[in-house]
Amino acid sequence: MKISVIAVGKIKERYLKEGIAEYSKRLSRFCDLEIAEVEDEQAPESLTPSQEASVKRKEAERVLKRIKEGSVVIVLEVKGKRLKSEEFAEKLNSFFISGSSHITFLIGGSLGVDQELLDKADLKLSVSDMTFPHQLARLILLEQLYRAFKIIRGEPYHK
Repeated sequence: MKISVIAVGKIKERYLKEGIAEYSKRLSRFCDLEIAEVEDEQAPESLTPSQEASVKRKEAERVLKRIKEGSVVIVLEVKGKRLKSEEFAEKLNSFFISGSSHITFLIGGSLGVDQELLDKADLKLSVSDMTFPHQLARLILLEQLYRAFKIIRGEPYHK
């Protein structure tokens, strides 16, 4: 099975890079993991709603080019469905059982994701009620993917 993560923006902080590398390594025994970064748009602090929409649209165009045909698309979205780790594992497993061998997770930029990406989603997923920087969301997602695979396989993982 293949898991792709398409994320807007680059990871700059060393501690995040190290965490992402660690969980990427751990996940390698469960799936073929691909992480793709697309360029984020420069966005000043105060934008009009139309400028904000334009930024999200340009980022979405870059993301859309990377989504493989036939892939299940899961968008990380603040207003998305909140799942406990066990529920997330069940959802992932249900995609695999139904014959989907490729799942793509989309992580938007600092302004969120364009409506077209939300419309393309098979699942809109929130990682928390709290607000996190989108760079940290990538690390949280990888940790939860690792936890989900451990749960699916009935292997122990700390709570």
